[in-house]
Amino acid sequence: MKRFRRRLCMASVMAVAVVLTACGGPPPVPDTKNLDELYQAAKAEGEVVWFAPKPEAQMKPAIDAFEKKFPGIEVRYTNKKAPDLVTQLNVEQAADRVTFDVSNAGGLTVLPSQSMAAKVDWASYEVPSDQIFADDFVYVWAVPKVWAYNTDALVPNDVPASWDDLLDPRWNGGKLSVESRGSFMTVWAQDPTLGADAGLDYASRLAELNPHYTENTTQAHTLVVSGQTPVGTDLINLVLADESKGAPVAVAPVGPTNANKSYLFVADGAPHPAAGRLLTAFLASEEGQSALVGTYNSVIPTNTDCTDAATNRVIGALCDAGVEWFSETDIAQYEQFSDFFPEVEEALGTNVN
Repeated sequence: MKRFRRRLCMASVMAVAVVLTACGGPPPVPDTKNLDELYQAAKAEGEVVWFAPKPEAQMKPAIDAFEKKFPGIEVRYTNKKAPDLVTQLNVEQAADRVTFDVSNAGGLTVLPSQSMAAKVDWASYEVPSDQIFADDFVYVWAVPKVWAYNTDALVPNDVPASWDDLLDPRWNGGKLSVESRGSFMTVWAQDPTLGADAGLDYASRLAELNPHYTENTTQAHTLVVSGQTPVGTDLINLVLADESKGAPVAVAPVGPTNANKSYLFVADGAPHPAAGRLLTAFLASEEGQSALVGTYNSVIPTNTDCTDAATNRVIGALCDAGVEWFSETDIAQYEQFSDFFPEVEEALGTNVN
């Protein structure tokens, strides 16, 4: 009879656990104080779900390196746009049913992501202090915004070499592919020698050239690579990836520019909180960065510094083109961007919000 009661009690406990899981309650965050303890907790979870706005092929070297270093934990990766990530996580947290562990934030998704990030003592997991941002974000790579050109369409002397060169009437009538969201203008709000007001005036003058507006930077990049537009707004990672495959595209020496830091964070209520922390800490480490650098997705200095130009292709490409860069240093800058970008869109005549 006692044995039967014990079995009945255990069955009841298991039933309660099933009910709690079905109700969508988040799992408890493991009390781990270092990477070794974190790995043991993560291995018990068995997997980590990572959503980021990058092709899986670019993340695979880092995923493979993580799974090799931490056997027993599978990385399930999904390529998803940053704004969609914010929307999905907001809905899932409201319903208490978060489906992914690690997400990316950058640009205008930084502010809304702040309240959705789990509170984590990243220093205890050996994340370098200069890669911890706003307490709960971890800087893992930069995506510098650049102007690119088609090397088949332009001879060197015709390549624009400054922001002013892009206002030349010869680019009138759709010869420039321009991201309609205006994020390529970020540096005007960062660099005091440029200035937000001057940036809005510049955007208005650029709009007078009737550029070919695109919904996002990837589409602008595609137009440049195909030669449909000789010059366009771009991301250096896209330029370098296609350039390495022999595509006729290169970075134009137009600067300064924004280095566009991208951060990882663990979602509050994540289904695998330990594994999410472990993956994030790994990607911020030297080993993780070594796996990312080959696909042009590593950390770069906050502001112009060509010291590592020989070993980091992103830095090397910027320095070879003579492009200075600026990155965000505090949360107040992201608050400024939330006001600046809608004004840029209005000046461009796009108003995509």
